Amino acid sequence: MERSRVDRRVSCRAWKRAIVVAIGLSSVASTAVAATTADLTGQRVQVVYRDSGGATEQMSEGDVLVEALDGGLLIEEADGQLRLIEADWRERVDPLPETAPATPAEVGRQVLAELPEGFQLLTTRHYCICFDTSRDYASWVGSVFERLHQAFGTYFRREKLDISRPKRPLVVVIFADRSRYQAHAEPTLGTASPNVVGYYNLMSNRVITYDITGSDLLRERLVQRPSVGRAIAASPAASALVSTLVHEATHQLAFNTGLHQRLAPIPVWLSEGVAMYFETPDLQATSGWRGIGMLNHQRFERWRQVHRRELLSRIIVDDDVFRDPVTALDAYAEAWGLAFFLLKTQRREAADYLARLGSRGPLTSDSPEQRLADFEAAFGGDVESLEPELVRFFARQR
Repeated sequence: MERSRVDRRVSCRAWKRAIVVAIGLSSVASTAVAATTADLTGQRVQVVYRDSGGATEQMSEGDVLVEALDGGLLIEEADGQLRLIEADWRERVDPLPETAPATPAEVGRQVLAELPEGFQLLTTRHYCICFDTSRDYASWVGSVFERLHQAFGTYFRREKLDISRPKRPLVVVIFADRSRYQAHAEPTLGTASPNVVGYYNLMSNRVITYDITGSDLLRERLVQRPSVGRAIAASPAASALVSTLVHEATHQLAFNTGLHQRLAPIPVWLSEGVAMYFETPDLQATSGWRGIGMLNHQRFERWRQVHRRELLSRIIVDDDVFRDPVTALDAYAEAWGLAFFLLKTQRREAADYLARLGSRGPLTSDSPEQRLADFEAAFGGDVESLEPELVRFFARQR
């Protein structure tokens, strides 16, 4: 599988623009990284450093994802966090022997040390859940995410995609209420945090959310029905909340199984389209989640209202349309429609396209021309040539 070109002229400082865009999103701005002749990429190291404002010595241990021309490092730590260490921060870099991946309990203890007092730890087979709400709610989230984990792997292996199992426990942080969650989320999401019930952060590799049964919409149901799952299933208002949780957990899985690479130039339409493909709610089930690839009627209605050919063409090559509040909702609707159509009707081509983009490394180069060429190579033409078939496909949906 081809790899994206690495531009040797770019220093560590050139990463920052891309990483700022990446935090809280599923894509990064177009950029490139540099490799050195004495490249540390792929090695496990311990780095002692002092950041630009700190007199206190700090330490990071993990795998070097890439080393920049000027000696800056992008490191993936044991709990999955990405750490950017600029060249002039480095004091010492020592090689470390390969070790077994951290257990959920080990990762959990590390995450708990960073969180406010009162958080507890729940581990499942694949997840490390840190929470300061009820254990019943944390267990419900764990059961939904484990079901998703299994379904995600089964789906993409059936499509002959070479995805891997996550190499470390996946971290989920659950706050007891919206206000504490917002205080934590605001540095990442800014003014959008009150409107988002959960998000996946590319840099921390964590899903951050809060106990949705404490929302005004669900609190009465929870009093009447002590079971968390039944309370959620009984409330029509829960549909969008559960969809968001599954959506963000799908992002986390995609970036930890090799379907996408973190900080690689994955088009937003594709990353978001895959996540929306998995999010279908089902309030008849105590999990609140229906499964994979079912028609999401809320997304479908929005698509019918806003679909237009020029926007469909634009989302292939331009991520900014998803970041502009004026166009974002329409862009998401188009992304859902295109992903749903391709994953349903052109499964082999869609799998090839995902594999092609999944081979791209962190912060590799990208351009609108490359994105268009990738799409045309996979699907045999530009998106405009597919648009009439897409419209006919949705005319048959009910």
